[in-house]
Amino acid sequence: MAEIIKGKPVADQISADLAREVGRLRDLGVIPGLTIVRVGARGDDLAYERGALKRCEQIGIGTRVCELPEDISQDDFIDVLKGVNDDAATHGILLFRPLPAHLNEEELKYVISPEKDVDCFSPVNVAKLVEGDPSGFPPCTPTAVMEILKFHKVAIKGRRAVVLGRSMVVGKPAALLLLNEDATVTVCHSRTSDLAHEMARADIVVAAVGRARMVKAEYVKSGAVVIDVGINVDEQGNLCGDVDFDACQSQAGMITPVPGGVGSVTTSVLAKHVVKACRQLTGLSHEG
Repeated sequence: MAEIIKGKPVADQISADLAREVGRLRDLGVIPGLTIVRVGARGDDLAYERGALKRCEQIGIGTRVCELPEDISQDDFIDVLKGVNDDAATHGILLFRPLPAHLNEEELKYVISPEKDVDCFSPVNVAKLVEGDPSGFPPCTPTAVMEILKFHKVAIKGRRAVVLGRSMVVGKPAALLLLNEDATVTVCHSRTSDLAHEMARADIVVAAVGRARMVKAEYVKSGAVVIDVGINVDEQGNLCGDVDFDACQSQAGMITPVPGGVGSVTTSVLAKHVVKACRQLTGLSHEG
């Protein structure tokens, strides 16, 4: 039976370390600041926003929400984003996506300040992720995957990892982060030939395909570490992941639950990125 590895202990450890760090920054007269830019009021955005604001408050990070009307024009949105870029009290910017269809994300991703882009919207941060440049900001969710693996001392170097999913939000960044830690990485997706065979070779499985309970027991090698990034609602209206948890629990060595796994770590990673951005923008070393 697999060990169930929950996200809360990981999030609490990150937050405790950050609270001490923010305390030292405040002693120097510097208050790390996050601005959330939200268009409209989607339920999932609001839920994440509440969690992020609560986490930042606990840590001592200043927060501001810039709520914009759903029908805001491209030009007006650009003006707002440039204003947030120029705000000295803002060290990190979280822009909720996807944006309404009339807003052109391809243009906007070049507007956001790369130094304040704490969730990898800017192409500059995508490039830094590819290059393994530690000054960049990888997306918060795949970074949370890595935090969980490291917290639980899962060996990554030289291990075979399979990432199920190829989005720029989770799949591709997760693969790059694992590769940067010297894993041997295979990226699979819904059209991969003989998917079960490919996945069953992995020591580490990261499921991020967005299909409820798609990963069955035969996809999982005995003793593998299974990290479930999926958040789905099944036919009965229950929240579930991309992994068939009940079926895979007897096969895996370690497994994350949904809810209570990766998602609970993402707001702590967001806060960590804000503090990192603050230090880089102010020129303060980690020691202060």
